[in-house]
Amino acid sequence: RVALLLADNPFYAEGGGQISDVGIVEGDGWTVEIRQVVKLGGRIVVAGTVNDVAVFERATPPLTVRAKVDSNTRSNTQRNHTATHLLHASLRQTLGEHVVQRGSLVAPDRLRFDFTHNGPMTDRELAEVEGTVNQAIWNNLGLKIEHRLYSEAVEAGAMALFGEKYSDVVRVVEIEGASIELCGGTHVKNTGEIGLFKIIGETGVA
Repeated sequence: RVALLLADNPFYAEGGGQISDVGIVEGDGWTVEIRQVVKLGGRIVVAGTVNDVAVFERATPPLTVRAKVDSNTRSNTQRNHTATHLLHASLRQTLGEHVVQRGSLVAPDRLRFDFTHNGPMTDRELAEVEGTVNQAIWNNLGLKIEHRLYSEAVEAGAMALFGEKYSDVVRVVEIEGASIELCGGTHVKNTGEIGLFKIIGETGVA
Protein backbone atom coordinates (compact mmCIF):
# COMPACT_ATOMS: atom_id res chain seq x y z
CA ARG A 1 0.00 0.00 0.00
CA VAL A 2 1.11 3.52 -0.78
CA ALA A 3 -0.23 7.00 -0.03
CA LEU A 4 0.02 10.04 -2.29
CA LEU A 5 -0.53 13.78 -2.04
CA LEU A 6 -1.94 15.16 -5.30
CA ALA A 7 -1.39 18.80 -6.25
CA ASP A 8 -4.80 18.76 -7.98
CA ASN A 9 -7.07 16.29 -6.23
CA PRO A 10 -10.37 15.14 -7.81
CA PHE A 11 -11.16 12.59 -5.07
CA TYR A 12 -13.73 13.24 -2.33
CA ALA A 13 -12.29 12.52 1.12
CA GLU A 14 -14.44 10.60 3.60
CA GLY A 15 -16.44 12.95 5.79
CA GLY A 16 -19.93 13.91 6.94
CA GLY A 17 -21.08 10.31 6.74
CA GLN A 18 -20.15 9.99 3.06
CA ILE A 19 -17.55 7.38 2.15
CA SER A 20 -14.58 8.42 0.05
CA ASP A 21 -14.25 8.13 -3.70
CA VAL A 22 -12.38 5.24 -5.28
CA GLY A 23 -10.47 5.17 -8.55
CA ILE A 24 -6.93 5.03 -9.91
CA VAL A 25 -3.81 7.18 -10.15
CA GLU A 26 -1.60 6.34 -13.15
CA GLY A 27 2.07 7.17 -13.50
CA ASP A 28 4.88 6.11 -15.84
CA GLY A 29 4.57 2.31 -15.79
CA TRP A 30 2.65 2.03 -12.51
CA THR A 31 -0.93 2.33 -11.30
CA VAL A 32 -2.29 2.84 -7.80
CA GLU A 33 -5.79 1.50 -7.18
CA ILE A 34 -7.23 4.12 -4.82
CA ARG A 35 -9.43 2.63 -2.09
CA GLN A 36 -9.19 5.26 0.66
CA VAL A 37 -9.14 9.07 0.70
CA VAL A 38 -8.70 10.86 4.03
CA LYS A 39 -7.93 14.30 5.41
CA LEU A 40 -4.62 14.39 7.25
CA GLY A 41 -3.20 17.56 8.76
CA GLY A 42 -5.38 19.76 6.59
CA ARG A 43 -4.36 17.97 3.40
CA ILE A 44 -6.04 15.20 1.41
CA VAL A 45 -4.23 11.87 1.12
CA VAL A 46 -5.17 9.15 -1.36
CA ALA A 47 -4.12 5.58 -0.55
CA GLY A 48 -4.24 2.23 -2.26
CA THR A 49 -2.28 -0.64 -3.75
CA VAL A 50 0.40 -0.10 -6.40
CA ASN A 51 0.60 -2.62 -9.24
CA ASP A 52 4.40 -2.45 -9.75
CA VAL A 53 6.31 -1.57 -6.59
CA ALA A 54 9.74 -1.66 -8.26
CA VAL A 55 8.82 0.84 -10.98
CA PHE A 56 7.00 3.05 -8.46
CA GLU A 57 10.00 3.15 -6.11
CA ARG A 58 12.29 4.29 -8.94
CA ALA A 59 10.02 7.25 -9.72
CA THR A 60 11.38 10.60 -8.56
CA PRO A 61 8.87 13.10 -7.15
CA PRO A 62 7.31 15.40 -8.07
CA LEU A 63 5.50 13.18 -10.58
CA THR A 64 3.08 13.89 -13.36
CA VAL A 65 0.13 11.53 -12.98
CA ARG A 66 -3.42 10.99 -14.22
CA ALA A 67 -6.07 10.69 -11.49
CA LYS A 68 -9.41 9.08 -12.34
CA VAL A 69 -12.43 8.89 -10.03
CA ASP A 70 -14.65 5.84 -10.51
CA SER A 71 -17.76 7.49 -11.95
CA ASN A 72 -20.23 4.72 -11.08
CA THR A 73 -19.30 4.73 -7.40
CA ARG A 74 -19.38 8.53 -7.26
CA SER A 75 -22.76 8.74 -9.04
CA ASN A 76 -24.42 6.14 -6.84
CA THR A 77 -23.00 7.71 -3.68
CA GLN A 78 -24.17 11.20 -4.53
CA ARG A 79 -27.65 9.86 -5.35
CA ASN A 80 -27.81 8.45 -1.84
CA HIS A 81 -26.43 11.64 -0.31
CA THR A 82 -29.09 13.82 -1.91
CA ALA A 83 -31.70 11.24 -0.86
CA THR A 84 -30.41 11.60 2.72
CA HIS A 85 -31.25 15.31 2.66
CA LEU A 86 -34.74 14.56 1.32
CA LEU A 87 -35.21 11.90 4.01
CA HIS A 88 -34.17 14.33 6.75
CA ALA A 89 -36.69 16.91 5.55
CA SER A 90 -39.45 14.32 5.20
CA LEU A 91 -38.86 12.95 8.71
CA ARG A 92 -39.17 16.44 10.19
CA GLN A 93 -42.30 17.08 8.15
CA THR A 94 -43.93 13.80 9.20
CA LEU A 95 -42.73 13.33 12.79
CA GLY A 96 -42.09 16.91 13.87
CA GLU A 97 -39.27 19.42 14.07
CA HIS A 98 -37.85 17.71 17.16
CA VAL A 99 -36.21 15.25 14.74
CA VAL A 100 -32.47 15.98 14.61
CA GLN A 101 -29.79 14.17 12.63
CA ARG A 102 -27.31 12.28 14.84
CA GLY A 103 -25.23 10.60 12.17
CA SER A 104 -25.41 8.94 8.78
CA LEU A 105 -23.75 6.60 6.34
CA VAL A 106 -23.74 7.46 2.63
CA ALA A 107 -22.38 4.68 0.43
CA PRO A 108 -22.90 3.70 -3.22
CA ASP A 109 -25.25 0.83 -2.35
CA ARG A 110 -27.29 2.29 0.51
CA LEU A 111 -27.79 5.06 3.04
CA ARG A 112 -28.39 4.96 6.77
CA PHE A 113 -29.81 7.94 8.65
CA ASP A 114 -29.57 8.26 12.44
CA PHE A 115 -32.02 10.61 14.15
CA THR A 116 -33.69 11.40 17.46
CA HIS A 117 -37.34 10.52 18.04
CA ASN A 118 -39.51 9.51 20.99
CA GLY A 119 -40.39 6.02 19.76
CA PRO A 120 -40.48 3.60 16.83
CA MET A 121 -42.12 4.78 13.62
CA THR A 122 -45.46 3.29 12.62
CA ASP A 123 -46.04 1.64 9.25
CA ARG A 124 -48.16 4.62 8.25
CA GLU A 125 -45.36 7.06 9.13
CA LEU A 126 -42.79 5.01 7.22
CA ALA A 127 -45.04 4.93 4.16
CA GLU A 128 -45.67 8.69 4.40
CA VAL A 129 -41.95 9.50 4.69
CA GLU A 130 -41.09 7.21 1.79
CA GLY A 131 -43.87 8.69 -0.35
CA THR A 132 -42.80 12.28 0.37
CA VAL A 133 -39.20 11.54 -0.61
CA ASN A 134 -40.25 9.80 -3.83
CA GLN A 135 -42.57 12.67 -4.74
CA ALA A 136 -39.65 15.08 -4.39
CA ILE A 137 -37.57 12.78 -6.61
CA TRP A 138 -40.24 12.56 -9.30
CA ASN A 139 -40.72 16.35 -9.21
CA ASN A 140 -37.14 16.55 -10.54
CA LEU A 141 -36.18 19.39 -8.19
CA GLY A 142 -33.00 21.31 -8.93
CA LEU A 143 -30.11 21.70 -6.48
CA LYS A 144 -28.25 24.91 -5.74
CA ILE A 145 -24.87 24.68 -4.03
CA GLU A 146 -23.12 27.82 -2.88
CA HIS A 147 -20.90 29.25 -0.13
CA ARG A 148 -22.43 31.67 2.35
CA LEU A 149 -21.61 33.25 5.66
CA TYR A 150 -22.58 30.85 8.44
CA SER A 151 -24.88 33.41 10.08
CA GLU A 152 -26.68 34.09 6.79
CA ALA A 153 -27.10 30.39 6.04
CA VAL A 154 -28.62 29.61 9.44
CA GLU A 155 -30.88 32.66 9.20
CA ALA A 156 -32.10 31.35 5.84
CA GLY A 157 -33.11 28.10 7.55
CA ALA A 158 -30.14 25.86 6.75
CA MET A 159 -29.92 22.78 8.98
CA ALA A 160 -26.60 22.38 10.82
CA LEU A 161 -25.42 19.20 12.55
CA PHE A 162 -25.60 19.35 16.34
CA GLY A 163 -22.13 19.62 17.89
CA GLU A 164 -20.39 20.17 14.55
CA LYS A 165 -17.89 23.03 14.27
CA TYR A 166 -18.33 25.30 11.27
CA SER A 167 -16.14 28.03 9.80
CA ASP A 168 -17.38 31.56 9.10
CA VAL A 169 -18.06 30.63 5.47
CA VAL A 170 -20.02 27.41 4.88
CA ARG A 171 -21.17 25.32 1.92
CA VAL A 172 -24.95 25.30 1.56
CA VAL A 173 -26.85 22.62 -0.36
CA GLU A 174 -30.41 23.65 -1.21
CA ILE A 175 -32.96 21.36 -2.86
CA GLU A 176 -35.56 23.58 -4.45
CA GLY A 177 -38.55 23.87 -2.13
CA ALA A 178 -37.61 20.79 -0.11
CA SER A 179 -34.40 21.11 1.91
CA ILE A 180 -31.54 23.40 2.83
CA GLU A 181 -28.54 22.08 4.79
CA LEU A 182 -24.90 22.81 5.50
CA CYS A 183 -22.99 20.05 3.72
CA GLY A 184 -19.60 19.37 2.17
CA GLY A 185 -20.56 16.22 0.25
CA THR A 186 -21.25 15.42 -3.39
CA HIS A 187 -24.78 15.61 -4.82
CA VAL A 188 -26.81 15.14 -7.97
CA LYS A 189 -27.79 18.13 -10.13
CA ASN A 190 -31.49 17.39 -9.79
CA THR A 191 -33.49 14.93 -7.69
CA GLY A 192 -34.78 13.00 -10.72
CA GLU A 193 -31.33 11.40 -11.00
CA ILE A 194 -32.05 9.43 -7.79
CA GLY A 195 -34.78 7.39 -9.50
CA LEU A 196 -36.44 5.67 -6.54
CA PHE A 197 -36.19 5.72 -2.75
CA LYS A 198 -37.09 2.68 -0.60
CA ILE A 199 -36.99 2.28 3.18
CA ILE A 200 -35.99 -1.32 3.96
CA GLY A 201 -35.68 -1.08 7.73
CA GLU A 202 -36.07 1.08 10.84
CA THR A 203 -34.59 0.25 14.24
CA GLY A 204 -33.97 1.91 17.58
CA VAL A 205 -30.76 1.87 19.61
CA ALA A 206 -31.97 3.39 22.90
